[in-house]
Amino acid sequence: MNWRRSMLGLVVGLPLVALLGFGLTRDPARIPSPLPGKPAPDFSLPVMDGEGQVTLAALRGQVVVLNFWASWCLECRYEHRDLSRSAEAYEGKGVHFFGVLYNDTAENGRRWIEEMGGQSYPTLLDGGSRVAINYGLYGVPETFIIDQTGTVVHKQIGPITADRLAEMIDPLLAGEGRP
Repeated sequence: MNWRRSMLGLVVGLPLVALLGFGLTRDPARIPSPLPGKPAPDFSLPVMDGEGQVTLAALRGQVVVLNFWASWCLECRYEHRDLSRSAEAYEGKGVHFFGVLYNDTAENGRRWIEEMGGQSYPTLLDGGSRVAINYGLYGVPETFIIDQTGTVVHKQIGPITADRLAEMIDPLLAGEGRP
């Protein structure tokens, strides 16, 4: 009877060990996205401060940096300063930065921005998370770089740095196309 239990344990355990071994060889930060190289899903979202709407189609011809964030997101704190500084550095150069508040309230978003010392770009409200769904959001933070033709050229999962932003944006502004 013991050999039957041993065989059953082996039959059940071996595939589980193989699956675990396979999983450990994968990079969890590398989640393929179907969006890069495709048109960015259009949207029209209200600005958190009540200063109108932002429509992606109206920004055609310019580079758009779309950063999904939330007040409850710890990693969003790590990238906030770099995003704000980059938005200031690219101001007036044909690049528009937008934060998109994900799964959060405007009140929490405003309080978080104040705690972080302000923000140099507007935050948009995505009620019902429809835009996040259209962009295939896995979680926050995630940043999308959209070129002048309205094509998603890069999706960054996790915090983004000023250096990485420049690496993505500068070739677009220089007319070199996709970085």
